[in-house]
Amino acid sequence: MNKIAWLLIFLATPALADVDLVKVDKSDNRMYLLDGDEVVREFHVALGGSPQGHKVQEGDQRTPEGQYILDYKKEDSVAYRSMHVSYPNEADTAHAESLGVSPGGFIMVHGQFNWLGWLGPITQRFNWTNGCIALTNSEMDEFMELVKVGTPIHIAW
Repeated sequence: MNKIAWLLIFLATPALADVDLVKVDKSDNRMYLLDGDEVVREFHVALGGSPQGHKVQEGDQRTPEGQYILDYKKEDSVAYRSMHVSYPNEADTAHAESLGVSPGGFIMVHGQFNWLGWLGPITQRFNWTNGCIALTNSEMDEFMELVKVGTPIHIAW
């Protein structure tokens, strides 16, 4: 292959973006990966079974709302790959304590349950998680490649 062909291939290959914010619009089941003001990638997501409103307590089937951090990756979970959302924060914990309940936790961005990835085209049509944010397995691979640990995530209705 000549130098011009190599140059054309290099120029046509998109560089990995520097995702500096993940935004989730719960009202539209959408996730946006942002590099500054530019949307690098957009995904349809499945949420908790009762998506409207902020997560208050363990078992309420709600996906939290607010500003959090994607604070670690987990490759050995019950779902295909995952990244942890730093819920609950101090305010979440204090609010749950004032109600006498547990705030819950272990909220993740994750793929499909292990060995059930083939169901992704069906399951992603419904809000089926316990409060997590779900992608298909191939989308989760993209997410893990583009999003670094420490990236902020903003979840809103």
